[in-house]
Amino acid sequence: MRRSSCRPGGLVARRYPIRSRVASSGLPTMPAMSFVEVTTPQPHVALVTLNRPERMNAMAFDVMIPFRDRLREIGSDNDVRVVVITGAGHGFCSGADLENPGTIPNVDGLTAPTLALRAMELLDDVITTIRRLHQPVIAAINGPAIGGGFCLALSADIRIAAESAYFRAAGINNGLTAAELGLSFLLPRSVGQSRASEIMLTGRDVSAEEADRIGLVSSVVAGDALLASCYETAARIIGWSRPGIELTKRQLWNSLDASSLQTHMDAEGTAQLFVRITTQNFEESIRARREKRSPVFLD
Repeated sequence: MRRSSCRPGGLVARRYPIRSRVASSGLPTMPAMSFVEVTTPQPHVALVTLNRPERMNAMAFDVMIPFRDRLREIGSDNDVRVVVITGAGHGFCSGADLENPGTIPNVDGLTAPTLALRAMELLDDVITTIRRLHQPVIAAINGPAIGGGFCLALSADIRIAAESAYFRAAGINNGLTAAELGLSFLLPRSVGQSRASEIMLTGRDVSAEEADRIGLVSSVVAGDALLASCYETAARIIGWSRPGIELTKRQLWNSLDASSLQTHMDAEGTAQLFVRITTQNFEESIRARREKRSPVFLD
């Protein structure tokens, strides 16, 4: 298996099973093992690497289907508390693969319009799978995030970028719309309506430095420090209450869909009371402060 040059140390404590996939035509697709790698570089952290560097980890269906499936497996792994997503080589994800888009399963007998709908539904499912994961997801953006790769980065809970990273809403450059995979929903909520409109309508590149300045990413670090920075953030998250973290992620995403402030505050209050009443976390945090130690949450 070709290994990512951006993963320090090559530590592989555990691998998830990767299975071959057969298209509806009966012909095998490109082997999933070649394009998605899942390792455990730190305790309770799953690193998911899009591993097709020769194509800048483009979103071919033979890459995205196993990517989605591996994420679902990780979501059911109770040992994993944080997920980190990155790309092999010098790119995070270059969006649609214009040369070899791969095989869409279960499309026998469909005409082009319906096949296109199935294709978009499949890619949309990748974005919503990340949103629905119990674990927080950190995007380690090691290079260009273009088109669908930009959308993929935005679907993460936290984004940390290497200095070499940049972002481009490339649909507009290809004579299409820049609105895809939730970009026109998520980007204005990240950087504001006017700035999002300017980025999407011009198709220009947004550098890592600008992304940091406008709040598109949480921080920018040197490329060789990228994963270490993500693991440091993950370790801080892992130290807190599991239901506290899961419910905080849920409420952050729910806030994007909330119909009103009051509706959202009601949901927040219910989540807060749930953790307060069903755990001893609050009492433990008080004891830990008095004893000048880190809290140990047993939930």
